[in-house]
Amino acid sequence: MTSSDRPWLDAELGAEERVEALLAAMTLEEKVGQTHQVANLAPDDVSAIREGGVSSSLFASGATAGNERDEGVLVGNIDAAQRIAVEESRLGVPLLFGRDVIHGHRTVFPIPLGLAASFDDGLAEEAAEIAAREATLEGVAWTFAPMMDLSEEPRWGRVAESLGEQPVLAGRLAAGMVRGFQGVDLTDRRRLASCAKHFVGYGLSTGGRDYNTVTVGENTLRNLHLRPFRAAVDAGVTTVMAAFNDVDGTPMHAHRRLLRDVLKGEWGFDGVVVADWDGVGQLVRQGVAADLREAARLAIEAGVDLDMCSGAYAAHLADLVRAGEVAQGLLDDAVRRVLRLKVRLGLFERPYAGDLEGSPAPTSETRAVALRAALAAHVLVANDGVLPLSEDSGRVLLTGPFVDDGDALLGTWVLDGRGDEVVTPADALRARFGEKEGVTHGERLDVLDGRYADQVLEVSRRADTTVMLLGEHRSRSGEDRCVTDIGLPPGQLDVLRHVAALGKRVVAVVYTGRPLDLTEVLDLAAAVVVVWHPGVEAGTALAQVLTGDVEPHGRLPMTFPLSTGHIPTSTHGRPTGRPIRADRDPWEGRYGDALTHPRLPFGRGLSYTTVDYGDPSLSSASIPVDGGSVTVSVRVANTGERPCREVVQLYAHDPVADVTRPEVELVAWRAVDLAPGASADVELAVVPGDFAYTGRDLTQRVDAGEVVLLTGPDAATLRPVTLTLTA
Repeated sequence: MTSSDRPWLDAELGAEERVEALLAAMTLEEKVGQTHQVANLAPDDVSAIREGGVSSSLFASGATAGNERDEGVLVGNIDAAQRIAVEESRLGVPLLFGRDVIHGHRTVFPIPLGLAASFDDGLAEEAAEIAAREATLEGVAWTFAPMMDLSEEPRWGRVAESLGEQPVLAGRLAAGMVRGFQGVDLTDRRRLASCAKHFVGYGLSTGGRDYNTVTVGENTLRNLHLRPFRAAVDAGVTTVMAAFNDVDGTPMHAHRRLLRDVLKGEWGFDGVVVADWDGVGQLVRQGVAADLREAARLAIEAGVDLDMCSGAYAAHLADLVRAGEVAQGLLDDAVRRVLRLKVRLGLFERPYAGDLEGSPAPTSETRAVALRAALAAHVLVANDGVLPLSEDSGRVLLTGPFVDDGDALLGTWVLDGRGDEVVTPADALRARFGEKEGVTHGERLDVLDGRYADQVLEVSRRADTTVMLLGEHRSRSGEDRCVTDIGLPPGQLDVLRHVAALGKRVVAVVYTGRPLDLTEVLDLAAAVVVVWHPGVEAGTALAQVLTGDVEPHGRLPMTFPLSTGHIPTSTHGRPTGRPIRADRDPWEGRYGDALTHPRLPFGRGLSYTTVDYGDPSLSSASIPVDGGSVTVSVRVANTGERPCREVVQLYAHDPVADVTRPEVELVAWRAVDLAPGASADVELAVVPGDFAYTGRDLTQRVDAGEVVLLTGPDAATLRPVTLTLTA
């Protein structure tokens, strides 16, 4: 076939014309090939590539690649395979190569949950853009991020990959990441196709166990879990990944109602729906398909366009079409979407990664953004004045399992980052304490890795302040890393108790991939900082925050329950017929052996000063439900002696609605910098659409009536004002 016979190679034609021309030229087998994705495609798979039997490949160590490193991506192998597809196959359709670039490539940023602590979608966009620039240099054209599963289940290890529990926060951050990965022109080879995952309800896995079943109604899905996905679709995300779980008995890889009717139909999503690893094949084990042939039929009918690694489509889809069991139009729709993505990515014009110049290694520029992200991930949740460290802190001991372990601080789902490129806490604090002329870090700072508790106690006796690095190793969070107890790992709390018993000042720094039970830590330590897993600039950020070079300004993107037994605890709570009575005791609960409300609510984050909030006011007492806007104003004042960055948060509560609505739901926020003694009137605009919800008939509505707007520093410390929506 000559080039004149291949109009789909003509870049002057519109994308849809090219796709339709190519679709018309394909045989049934070539169409099926475009729905087949394999793992770790090698150039020696010549026949499959040359015959058009494979469309895409992801590079991963296995089904849970976030927990096991591989050898990385070899550009030479990618280009060799691509050359076979482009130059030797009948139609010259390029291959699409993907990889899990979750929170950075070589420059590793905080885990997504740590990035969410920034409450900064612009920062999320910057991080994703850098990840795209680095990954494309190694042949990657597609990443399986962002993940925006909402969860109130910290036993579930994959909360580390999430963007928090609130739909507006997760949606805005996800949209920022989509913009960062994809840019304004996806044909720019320094950009990646992005993937919104996991559609949908995966964060509700029963018992916090990965891959488990989900029991939830469509109303709750629409009012909570579908909203971040809609934000990603509106931002232009090109692919969506189906979730492993079932939803009320129907596995998502066979869920026609949610995939085809809602995502593709109602929302108008024209991109690719990709299966999760062997998700189509798992329909057999989930008990809705007798074999792979039936699984292939169910999945293509539901709307899964690209089969990841099960081989079900490659083995059975052509026969199903020939037998009339699957409509030709369903297959054509799936192929059309895959080809459209390849055209949008510019792969037909620039298929080879080796043409790009540069190194993916971290640079001073990328490290500067990683440092800003790591600083924003530091959430100060308690402080009795011991921080920031100063001359008055005396001799400081830095101890714990993370003092010199850079690799552990990268977090889960790091396939290409390198532990030796991480600035460790020990390195950064040694440098910081040795900066003063005539003073060495040995005179003011002791560093002990904390492997031996008796040694920690001995050195703590000589220290005035002990900084204990506690929490989870990165291997304890992520996919298939679920726990039954959200307390600290074994042994850590016992050491903390003994050190605290010495009567010295203790600062607890908590590295984690999930909310933990920090109840006793908060009682024992003079200051507590939650840091998540912060990436390559972990130590630099810690040193700057502990010494006050930078004021802490992160906020908790998930609620921290009082204990494992309190799960689920989140801002998703709705009013009951017998509510907890705040007029009697704000901490009165429903348990006979414990209080109910968390000590660390969503949005909590302190600084090294004090901030007072005034009562909120409205620019107008009412607005019509069909338009207009109102500005909520609140005065915040820095009443201390240090500057701060305050994240002013706006929540809403709808007291009378068609269905029960959350007690509080995040609507908007704004960060404001305040000098010591300064105040500011912070304004936040809202529109009627901010109060829209899905009613009993599963349609979206905005009701006339009163809405309570609440402002404050977190979800538990709020002052109200009432807005009336008029018909």
